[in-house]
Amino acid sequence: MSSKKQSIFPKHFKILEHMGENIKLARKRRKLTTTQVAERADIVRTTLYQIEKGNPKVALGSYFNVLRVLGLQNDFLKLAADDELGKKLQDLELLK
Repeated sequence: MSSKKQSIFPKHFKILEHMGENIKLARKRRKLTTTQVAERADIVRTTLYQIEKGNPKVALGSYFNVLRVLGLQNDFLKLAADDELGKKLQDLELLK
């Protein structure tokens, strides 16, 4: 299996940075330290730091575990839940 370098456009990287900042703010609102969250999520502090920066190279499972520690794991269910484009494409197909 070959590994291909993921490239993310700068405007899309801003979305990841925003998500990382949201995670950091959620941690701070709960008055949890980086050490506490990292230990509970079974990751190292440097990985948590990268998550809070929105690093796309961090495994999705690590993001999930941090959200779980913060009680926000159900946010994952919101991803792609409101697929307006997909619904429109489906409706167009039904009209044929």
